[in-house]
Amino acid sequence: MINWLFVSPAQRRLLPGGRFRGPTPWVIGIMTFVMMVVTAAALVLANAAGGVAEGSRSRFVAQLPGGSSSVPAALQLLRSTPEVRNVRVVPEAQMRETLSRWLGQAAANSADLPVPALIHFDLSRPLGTTTMQARLRAAIPGASISAHEQEVRPLLRTMRALQWLALTLVALMVIATSATIVLSARGALDTNRATIEVMHGIGATDLQVTHLFQRKIALDALTGALAGALAAALTLLLVAGAGAALKGQLGGLPPLHLGDIIVLSAMPFVVAALATLVGRMAVLRSLRSNV
Repeated sequence: MINWLFVSPAQRRLLPGGRFRGPTPWVIGIMTFVMMVVTAAALVLANAAGGVAEGSRSRFVAQLPGGSSSVPAALQLLRSTPEVRNVRVVPEAQMRETLSRWLGQAAANSADLPVPALIHFDLSRPLGTTTMQARLRAAIPGASISAHEQEVRPLLRTMRALQWLALTLVALMVIATSATIVLSARGALDTNRATIEVMHGIGATDLQVTHLFQRKIALDALTGALAGALAAALTLLLVAGAGAALKGQLGGLPPLHLGDIIVLSAMPFVVAALATLVGRMAVLRSLRSNV
């Protein structure tokens, strides 16, 4: 099936020009670079969205209208519930400091401004929020429980939209690359029209002629794709290094998992295979249409 890759030196000389002669390898290299960077961004967004969703799925906050006076009763109830973990009270000073950004220092620290008490905790799904809220309201009237998942839902929608946008851009670049290969193949046919006529005159079939062009397209595509992949890998390593340097300030960045790295590593070979297939189809169709 891959005999067309191995041809004699005389057959190679039928199509002049070496690697990186012509626009095809350069275009494929640029497209591969952009596709890998955009795909990596989409994978990072997917990992980030998954991490945010997983982290917020079991995270809840209890709001106590009585302020700090209601905290002891709420803590006793929460800590005595086996399904509740990681209970943390938000200090009132921290809440007033947050309010001061909008209300001003004087208004936020005023005794006339009631500040509800907040308690963060993790809740396992078997118990359920409805049951937990009923227990909390029985102990502290007016108390309520809200899920972090509801708060981050708009963020998750935005991240998913950006992820789909990135994948759409990759699909468009694949289409653009295929169109470039078709135009390049047709241009190569026109340039080597005299050689093709001589080959047909001595009995060469359309498939044999196609194999020569297919080999050149495959080598150009693979060379360009690997060059683009190398540039993309270096770029991603630089970005990852900068992200590691900022890890303390950003609280950690969602990494590329092993499966993501495998997908990215396979992309240049997929691009080269796609370019070869598209080029073969374009050349063979053009030859048969000119018969």
